[in-house]
Amino acid sequence: MNENGDRATIRAGSNNLSSAARTLGILERLAGHKKINLERLARETALPKPTLHRFLATLVDLGYVYRDENDQYSLTLRMFSIGAKGLAHMDIAQDARPIAEALGAQLGETVHMGILDEDMAMYVVKIESKYTIRMYSRVGKRIPLYCTAIGKILMAGMETEEAGSLIDSLELVPFTSGTLTSRKELSTELQRIREQGFAEDLQEHEEGVRCIAAPVRDHTSAVVAGLSVSWPLFRFDESKRELYIKAIKESALAISRLLGY
Repeated sequence: MNENGDRATIRAGSNNLSSAARTLGILERLAGHKKINLERLARETALPKPTLHRFLATLVDLGYVYRDENDQYSLTLRMFSIGAKGLAHMDIAQDARPIAEALGAQLGETVHMGILDEDMAMYVVKIESKYTIRMYSRVGKRIPLYCTAIGKILMAGMETEEAGSLIDSLELVPFTSGTLTSRKELSTELQRIREQGFAEDLQEHEEGVRCIAAPVRDHTSAVVAGLSVSWPLFRFDESKRELYIKAIKESALAISRLLGY
């Protein structure tokens, strides 16, 4: 990249940082007031009124700020909702980790716990396998819902109508020859998971990898996470499948108990 290009990149980065800093500054000032008008907020944020008005209009459109009939601004509960969700995920990961570690020690394989993240699942806990040959994954990694054990557990935990709408919205891309790409078959699979209380990934996301997951429920009985164990196919002992399922379901239930289930 030439010198002019470098400078343009730096300016763009600075502008983005400045916009983010201004947005957070506005939100922090709003948090200190039940309601506040544009003029006073401009003084407190040291922003020109036209600039402040532009930022506020965006925040109003996004649902983070409310503007009443008297042109008074206030925060909505959306910020609280986001914070509460984030806190819940932090708590669940912290609470679940000792149980996930015990499950990993019992079965010797990679343990994950994942939560719903829009139309995908995201790992919030990972316990490494004791073996040299392991799964590549990390906390924060997002995975498809329809072809992973954790994803299918999360979908099966939804109301039937909600799960159906989600299935209709997903692009069922085949990752392997075993990936379910039929919406009807996926719906049938979710009903089977609801009845049996666990989900399996039979090399549907990655060739040579099997996975079993069970639901983690909160105090309302809602499925808030999935707990899974993954095996390279050559280490999966079919004669111990029921033992694996029992151990995973018991560990998921133990985490659920901590959440008030």
